[in-house]
Amino acid sequence: MNDQIPVIAIDGPSGSGKGTISRLLAQRLGWHWLDSGALYRLVALTAQHDAVSPDDAAALAVLARQMRIAFPVVEGQGKVVLNGEDVTSAIRDEACGALASRVAVLPEVRDALLDLQRRFRVLPGLVADGRDMGTVVFPDAALKVFLTASVSARADRRWKQLREQGVDANLNSLYRDLEQRDARDRQRTVSPLVCAADAVKIDSTDLDIDGVLGRIMTLVLDRGIAGS
Repeated sequence: MNDQIPVIAIDGPSGSGKGTISRLLAQRLGWHWLDSGALYRLVALTAQHDAVSPDDAAALAVLARQMRIAFPVVEGQGKVVLNGEDVTSAIRDEACGALASRVAVLPEVRDALLDLQRRFRVLPGLVADGRDMGTVVFPDAALKVFLTASVSARADRRWKQLREQGVDANLNSLYRDLEQRDARDRQRTVSPLVCAADAVKIDSTDLDIDGVLGRIMTLVLDRGIAGS
């Protein structure tokens, strides 16, 4: 049993910054990190590679159970490794992200990934980010944070990130894509995106990374999590 191992769950919509925040928080605490959103992108990437239809739930579930995944942090940067291969950049492609959002609504895929996610709960602790970490995967988390931001702010951040990577992107298209993803995530019948009743909601629209991280670290200290 590992239910005594502390977990900090950070949920929120796409583009809210939860991935960056959770990684930095895990580094600061010396804990393990789970980027659950990457799992669905990995299923999507594998489906693309193996020419599996995004509507074939049974086949996708088989792919999900066969994946060997690791989230190492190399020189301060979070990496995603699938079956021994670094696919960090490949899964951040916009097409992969859109396909992942479709895959994530399938109950068979979510069931296949549930046990996998819980196996990341090892000592000294885990920081897990996603959309249902505090509601479904780790309902007993020591701290639950729901990180959000306006659609405009999230689209602008993503646009700037892509521009820095040398990728041409249309801000209006990114805005519409985020709205569509939000709708799918909130309306799906299995594990919809909701703020847990006992979660602390943080709006990052007008906050930078340090501001958000500072607020969460204050919560960690106040609650005596990780012996801080």
